[in-house]
Amino acid sequence: MKAQKGFTLIELMIVIAIIGILAAIAIPAYSKYQGRAKATAGLAEAKALTTNFEDLQNGGTAPTAANLNAATTQNCAWTITAGVSGSIKCTLQNAPSAISTGTITLNRVDTSGWSCTAANIDAAYMPKGCS
Repeated sequence: MKAQKGFTLIELMIVIAIIGILAAIAIPAYSKYQGRAKATAGLAEAKALTTNFEDLQNGGTAPTAANLNAATTQNCAWTITAGVSGSIKCTLQNAPSAISTGTITLNRVDTSGWSCTAANIDAAYMPKGCS
């Protein structure tokens, strides 16, 4: 009698079930990771513009997206508000659907520096240091 080689149907079904369970856990976790990464990248880009904003402000020039070299990036479309209480607003671009309409705004407060606020971003996706 020859020995049988290969897998039985039951063994193959068990493997497929295990792969399905792992995918059901991994896909939502990856989506959450992707959203947090996009929001954090937007905040990092906005914080990078604060130095140029301060330099222009102190030099008597009104900061704009053009003179801050704030071209639209993969992460942000910019809205700059000049003034003592100016702001740098990042509207997230190419973001996952959970935060596709999200905005991150850095507001300049003359006495205490910069503060971060976010809109249309769920707490699970919120970058650290932003409320």
